[in-house]
Amino acid sequence: MNIAIVDRLMLRFFAELQGWFRLGAKTFVRMFRRPFYYREFAIQFDKLGFSSLFICILTGLFTGMVMALQALIQLKPFAATSYVGGMVAVTMIKELGPVLASLMVAGRVGSAITAELGTMVVTEQVDAMRVEGTDIIQRLVAPRVKAMLLAMPLLTVVADVVSLAGGYMISAGYGINPTMYIKGLPQFMVFQDLIEGLVKPAVFGLLITLTGCYVGLNTRGGAEGVGAAAKQAVVLSSVMVLVTDFFLTKIFVTFRG
Repeated sequence: MNIAIVDRLMLRFFAELQGWFRLGAKTFVRMFRRPFYYREFAIQFDKLGFSSLFICILTGLFTGMVMALQALIQLKPFAATSYVGGMVAVTMIKELGPVLASLMVAGRVGSAITAELGTMVVTEQVDAMRVEGTDIIQRLVAPRVKAMLLAMPLLTVVADVVSLAGGYMISAGYGINPTMYIKGLPQFMVFQDLIEGLVKPAVFGLLITLTGCYVGLNTRGGAEGVGAAAKQAVVLSSVMVLVTDFFLTKIFVTFRG
């Protein structure tokens, strides 16, 4: 009995995984086909990008302040507080900036995408589009993916810059002047770290959007189903961000080595 349950769960898991990759492949192909739906892209960039700006700024600010405070406490006994800027920069730009910004966006944007598309499915708007001959993936999925591929790295850059500013706000109270804080940045970082800090959020944005679209387009069960789908999308997106972060970090470490 237990083996049969595990077997069904595994079959369902791989079926869902196959469907997710199929949606990703179709989206990638349709991103470069006409029509491009520029107006829809602009609307989605505003909804998914600009609307998430405040939460990313808030996250970056307080994370940078906490990182600086912890670094100052650890470095002060060794009279090495001048390195606090570099420690905050390398930690935020390579790791915490992309991951925390993506998790915040996953909670806000992932659920919104799923709820919006799920509502369209249960109210049969998607079926009406199909009857009219509209390519659902090209009309609904591709503009959202393109918007997030652009918005997520930009949001992460803003979070990183704000985190460095927040780190200096704390460091200034410990006698760190701006020149000392800025000079510590290149001592811990190389150019590859900047590339890593931009590639990660782009990948995370792709995962968040595809997951939200896939779960939303497969929503069943009316209003209750929409709520369950939104919750599922947030959990899946967050887990995928954390798991993918490890493998991306491993790849960049391998190339650096």
